[in-house]
Amino acid sequence: MKSNQSQFQPPRVHELSPEEQAVYAQLDPERAPQHVAIIMDGNGRWAGKRLLKRFLGHKQGAESVQYVVETASRINLPWLTLYAFSLENNLRRPKSEVSFLMTLLKNYLVGNVERMNANNVRMAYIGRIHELPQEVRDTMQWASEETARNTGTTLTLALNYGARSEIIDATRSILNNLIAEAHKRGCSLEDMLQVDGLDTHLEEHHITNNLYTAHMPDPDLVIRTSGEQRISNFLLWQIAYSEIFVTERLWPDFRGVHLLEAIANYQQRERRFGGLGEGTDEHLAGLQPASEVAEEISTQLDQTASTLTRR
Repeated sequence: MKSNQSQFQPPRVHELSPEEQAVYAQLDPERAPQHVAIIMDGNGRWAGKRLLKRFLGHKQGAESVQYVVETASRINLPWLTLYAFSLENNLRRPKSEVSFLMTLLKNYLVGNVERMNANNVRMAYIGRIHELPQEVRDTMQWASEETARNTGTTLTLALNYGARSEIIDATRSILNNLIAEAHKRGCSLEDMLQVDGLDTHLEEHHITNNLYTAHMPDPDLVIRTSGEQRISNFLLWQIAYSEIFVTERLWPDFRGVHLLEAIANYQQRERRFGGLGEGTDEHLAGLQPASEVAEEISTQLDQTASTLTRR
C-alpha cells in the first residue's frame, strides 16, 4: 500500500506561523507533493562557522528535524523521508561521533514521541537497521509502536542507509525468493527459469517491491541543504524522476518555511517523466512517421555498405 490517510484530513494551516502561512497561501493544494525526501547536510559546517564542536551542530540539526516535521504534518504532507545517518557515516566517521549520533537519535525519539503523537506523525525507518546497536534499535521500535496508530505524516528516518546496499539487499531477496519457489516446486532454479522465462521473475516491479521503500511512493521532491550538488547514495532507484531542490542553507538553519519555499519552487516546474511538456515547440503532427524514418536509415546504411564493398 503506497498511501496513507493524511490526504483525507484537512490541513492545520492555522497552526502555521504567519511567515509560513504567507508561503502556503501561494501553493496549489492539487499539485502538492505526496513524498518529500531531504538530504540533511551541513551540521558540521554550521558548527565550524561558529567555532563550535561538531556535536553541537548535530544537536542543532536535530532541532531542525522537529520544526520541519511539524510543518509537514500541518500541511498534510503524507510522506517525509530524512537522510539521517548513512552507511558511509557508520563506516568512515570517528567512533566517538558515531556514538554521539546514536545517543542523539535515542534522545530525539524519546524526547519527541509525545510531540509526534500530538501532530499525528507516524515513525518509520529504512536502512540496515539490524547493524545498529541493540539499545538504539529497542528505542526505535518503541517509538514506532508508540506512533503506529497515527494517520498523518509518515516520518521515515534513513539510518545506516545506502542506496547501493539497498539495491543489493533487494537483489538478494529476489534470489532467495526464487530459490524458495524452485524448492517448493521440487526442481532446480535453472529448470524453473527455463520453464517460466527470466522475465517472469525479474522485471522492474520485482526490484521496486523488494526495496526498503516498497510500501512508499517514490519521492516527488528531493531537497538538499548546504549547497552540495550530489545525491550521496540516497534513494538512487526511487528518485529517477524526482525534482531536486538545492539550497545553500545549512541544515541547522532550515525551518518549516524553507520546506514550503521548496514546495513552491517544485510547483513551478513541469514534470515530464521522459515525455514532452505542454509548452514544447515541436509540432508533433508534422513529424515524419517513425516507420518512414527507420526505412530511410536502413536504405542509407545499405547504400553505404554497398559502396564500401565495391571499394
